[in-house]
Amino acid sequence: MASNDVVLHSKAKSDIAFKTVIYIVCTILALLSLFPFIIMLVNATRSTIQIQNTAVSLIPGKDLFKNIDILGKKETFKPLVGMKNSLIISVSVTVLNIYFSCLTAYAIHAYDWKLKKAFFSLIIGIMCLPGTVTMIGFYRACYQLHLTDNKLMLILPAIAAPMTVFFMKQYLEGTLSMDIVESARIDGASEFRTFNSIVLPIMKPAMATQAIFAFVGSWNNYFLPMILFNKPKNYTMPIMVACLNEDIYKTEFGCIYLGLSMTALPLIIVYLLLSKYIVSGIALGSVKG
Repeated sequence: MASNDVVLHSKAKSDIAFKTVIYIVCTILALLSLFPFIIMLVNATRSTIQIQNTAVSLIPGKDLFKNIDILGKKETFKPLVGMKNSLIISVSVTVLNIYFSCLTAYAIHAYDWKLKKAFFSLIIGIMCLPGTVTMIGFYRACYQLHLTDNKLMLILPAIAAPMTVFFMKQYLEGTLSMDIVESARIDGASEFRTFNSIVLPIMKPAMATQAIFAFVGSWNNYFLPMILFNKPKNYTMPIMVACLNEDIYKTEFGCIYLGLSMTALPLIIVYLLLSKYIVSGIALGSVKG
């Protein structure tokens, strides 16, 4: 009995030590993740000279309102226009990405058809292709169709999202019982009614998880809008922030950090609203039934 007590006691101590190490590592990783955001916010309150002399500082400056005033006088930086364009594109991309990816994943999971495996293999194959490979052809097509300054060219391609389809299919395999679908069909529900009323509510955690990724990816997209948009009225926030660095006489680093903070604010809000679904969505999506 004494030996068993010693073994249990040593095991409890080792468990406590292991948990302590895990907590310390997680705390360090959290601080490392937050550090760039803290530096960005602090530098938004400092002057250009202060930033040049000490790039990394945790002490806020006193030039926030000065930076706001300078930023307001920049002709190329119109935050309301940039926010509106970025929101239109990002929200539309997120909605199309999530809905049609769920629809495609449901079709692969729920139906049996001849080319089902080949189609899913094609989706996995497309996932392996970097997006820059098709960029030249996509731009040429937009140019020949005279659609280079059209927001639809950034929105409509979101319908085809192989990575999201793959994630949604994996999620459905672990959560959706076909008995529920068959019951709905017996009750006379149409396929779209079954999908919209039964399948989509089950997929809410996965949808929220992928919505964050889709929104952030679209909001931070810089390269494609830069080559497609020529008119300032269509510029998104990343392009406008990049324009702040084009002054050949003097670069206001405080204004650039302030513009970056304004750009990151909507992303932080979206993350806070949907973050509770990330862990559950990823965990359930990785489980196969």
